[in-house]
Amino acid sequence: MASITALGVGSGLDLSGLVEQLKAAEQQKLVPILQQKSAQQTKISAYGRLESAMDRVQTSIAALNDASTFKQQKSTVTGDGVLATAGETANAGRYEVTVTQLARSGSAASNSVALDQELTAADATLTLEFGAGGTQTSYDVAISAGSTLADVRDQINADKESGVTASIVNDGTGYRLALSSKETGQDASLEGFSGLASLTMDAATQRSGQNAELNVNGIAITSKTNRVEEAIQGVTLDLTAASGDPVTLVIERDEESLRGAIDEFVKNYNEMKSTVGRMTAYNGEGETSGELVGDRTVRTIEDRLRRDITDNLGTGDITRLSQLGIAIDEKGRLKVDEDKLDDAVANNPEGLAAFFAGDTKEGGFAGRLNATLESITAEDGIIQSSVTSAEQRVDSLDVRKLRMEASIERSTERYRKQFGQLDGLIAQMNSMSSYLSQQFSMLGNMQKSN
Repeated sequence: MASITALGVGSGLDLSGLVEQLKAAEQQKLVPILQQKSAQQTKISAYGRLESAMDRVQTSIAALNDASTFKQQKSTVTGDGVLATAGETANAGRYEVTVTQLARSGSAASNSVALDQELTAADATLTLEFGAGGTQTSYDVAISAGSTLADVRDQINADKESGVTASIVNDGTGYRLALSSKETGQDASLEGFSGLASLTMDAATQRSGQNAELNVNGIAITSKTNRVEEAIQGVTLDLTAASGDPVTLVIERDEESLRGAIDEFVKNYNEMKSTVGRMTAYNGEGETSGELVGDRTVRTIEDRLRRDITDNLGTGDITRLSQLGIAIDEKGRLKVDEDKLDDAVANNPEGLAAFFAGDTKEGGFAGRLNATLESITAEDGIIQSSVTSAEQRVDSLDVRKLRMEASIERSTERYRKQFGQLDGLIAQMNSMSSYLSQQFSMLGNMQKSN
């Protein structure tokens, strides 16, 4: 009998379809593994979003762990010609500032020469002279033999200690070497240069450097630069124009900046709590809508944070957030009593600094909370440990999946062989049945003939 090359050929039955149905049934064994793997991958993604939310809280709490946040001053300038920046050491006050002269650098240019003219046949020295109306100093720049104007320029600029920058200017009839002091003020002012017979200074181009001159509340002040530091304690003045008209400068505590730092912490904390809320939400109908419902890591994090938020701290006049008008609502978020917090910011910045920043890195509320957040978000922290565990479970499930797929393939092949044998057997039986039918038919015909 000829061999059967396809299932069902011998029997006439859809054995190939039956094998595929059995294979599909076997593959249902993969469903629990794939569901578990998907759940673990969803957890890993959720842990990542949770860590990002925690990082934002940690960033905002860092500002409140810095004592300088509570000492910031702001400056307000009325008038033109002066910009002011107040540091934490600045004293509150009102100042009248008058700028009569801006600082500038000195400059000079040479006589006009041809661009390719050889300015010195032998090695020479170009002597630069500095100091306008005060102590005179000089500096020597070595000039190589055969140097052209461009060579002189390049050798001056290559000397970082020369105190000037050099360029070439075309005056329409020839080329000049133009020198300018790197710094402003009288002491750094370029007053002249000499040493090359073919290249002399044009006195008409010489422009002396000068100091800035200003008056603060009747006190005359000079400065080598247009940035004047500590003329007023803790304040930097940037002079932009000299007009002779007084400018009013007011220095005061930056309450808005401090309040903003506290508000930023509250906002980021509440956003983190909202993230946790979505991840742990439960719809009450036997299905979960959050990725981390019942997750032990989340419960641990929430317990630690709630303890830090609500526990007393130290023995100062402020020991709890609630004394500042910041309390926890029924959802675990922070709610703010605006008037109470504004009063604390305006009237008790020292108490706020002692409460939030403390005397040491971890001595205040912000330091304590930051330490907790660090234990949560660090590379060896709670979240990363949970991510690592979930990743290990995914790897284990991948191994189980491969083993199950191999088992399903073996079972499918076994079904295929068994159905192949059945197909052959049925084919034999059909052939035998057909043979017997023919024999019985022949026998019946013979009997009728007799």
